[in-house]
Amino acid sequence: MSGPRDLGTLFDDLVARRVRTRVVLSRPLDIAPEFGTSYDMPAVAALVRNVAGWLHAAGVRPGDRVAVVKRNHWDYVLIACAAIRVGAVPALLSDQLAPHALEVLLERLDPALLITTRAVLDTARAHGITLIARAARTTTLEGRYPDTINLERLTGHEPPAPSPRDDDDPLLIVHTSGTTGVPKLVVHTNRTLVDGLAAAEATRLPIVSARRRDTVCSAISYSHGRAVPWTASVLWLAPREVVIIDAPDTAETVLREHPPTTLEALPSTFVRWRPLLEQPDHPLRGVRLFISTFDAVHPPTVRAFLAATRRRPLWVQVWGQTETGPLTFRFLTRRSLAARDARHPTTRNLGRPAPGRTRLRVVDPRTFQPVPRGTPGLVLAKTPTRCVDYVGEHDRWLAKTDGEWWNTGDMGMRTRWGSYLMLDREVDVLPGQSCVELEDVLEERVTNVVECVVLATPGRLPQPVVVTRDGQLDVGQWRHALRDLPALADPVVLAWEQIPRTGTGKVRRMELRAVLRSGQDTFGTGRWT
Repeated sequence: MSGPRDLGTLFDDLVARRVRTRVVLSRPLDIAPEFGTSYDMPAVAALVRNVAGWLHAAGVRPGDRVAVVKRNHWDYVLIACAAIRVGAVPALLSDQLAPHALEVLLERLDPALLITTRAVLDTARAHGITLIARAARTTTLEGRYPDTINLERLTGHEPPAPSPRDDDDPLLIVHTSGTTGVPKLVVHTNRTLVDGLAAAEATRLPIVSARRRDTVCSAISYSHGRAVPWTASVLWLAPREVVIIDAPDTAETVLREHPPTTLEALPSTFVRWRPLLEQPDHPLRGVRLFISTFDAVHPPTVRAFLAATRRRPLWVQVWGQTETGPLTFRFLTRRSLAARDARHPTTRNLGRPAPGRTRLRVVDPRTFQPVPRGTPGLVLAKTPTRCVDYVGEHDRWLAKTDGEWWNTGDMGMRTRWGSYLMLDREVDVLPGQSCVELEDVLEERVTNVVECVVLATPGRLPQPVVVTRDGQLDVGQWRHALRDLPALADPVVLAWEQIPRTGTGKVRRMELRAVLRSGQDTFGTGRWT
């Protein structure tokens, strides 16, 4: 086989290929708390088969949906593979979603089985919501809970033979970030997710692919659509070790014991790990490759990590969406980030589309006619890895399609050299400016700022919200940073924990507006969020 083909038998196939990769976890899996933090491929394959036996014993049959809501960890992926093995369609939901959003998503899914935790059910109950009423059956991973199936009753059952499915049948359901409200439930198939995403990434390429001697580290949201194809592709390449980080706050010990040579993390995790780099013996000094997806990363963060290794590292910046997978790639080096204090920092340049598989066009958001290079517009994408539907919102999915083109809902422009600049989400747009650019510049110029968010509201000056290292903001430095920027409102300083975030660390801008009591009006229409 040239690449992974069947997620249901993925780990059995890896065993058959004699892949010797060891998986190291920052904490034990929630589905196997007694089995420690180190696995070889036969052990993972056995665990997936065991979970498939649980699911079958719980009455899950081919075509059923299995919803999973739990603490962030890699076992989201293992449960998904087990569900696919028995012919079901797993739906991975972050436990960071608000209870009312979980209720809406479960109502749309109508799952045959909900796998969750007591903490999730108790939090929902405290808000007057009974999540188990939205599923035919429910089990919790920590043991007994009223009106649920005791997990002990499900263990020890032999799984059925792997259930085949057509390449265009629903395979996996994941949700979008939900920065502007209830997330969308995105449906992918074997053709889009495995043949399109995982198989492409499992192709061994110079520099950017995992090498057999690598220690590959991932610190992402494992309920996100990225986690499943990443798992399949990176294990297919058979690196020496794969290190799984479930939470940035508990990572230092495992990073020191297993120093990574490649690192993929959420943008918010990179921000939170910057203080690690101040230690002379920090555990990331051997990284040769950094990978960033999910959201924008501002120049000071990228520069700090590139400067902190003893190698000549490469930073791979990927722009894409849950609905499409990766759309553009950009490589950043120490040299490409050497210039500082520029009005147009380089990380907003997203690079070019993936050659041979992705096309982009920029159109007028009113007429949908293409606009010239250098003119801002709405970005459309054509890719074979586009999702096939939104669960319970087919009309919404149709509204974002134009034949083979997909409306990303992002505003950008194509440069004269063919690369793409990101401006803003359409709903967050700032006419004549870019909130993302302003955030770049302010983080670049004000050294104490850890994170900056700019909110655009009609009839008001753009509102900067900043998180600083010590909760203080140097007023003089701030004013100097504004020297060639448009007029802004006085900054609001908040703690990291006060910023509403998604499970992938993105800022929930609408909820942040509520925190600031600044209203929900925006310049954008929000039609394509």
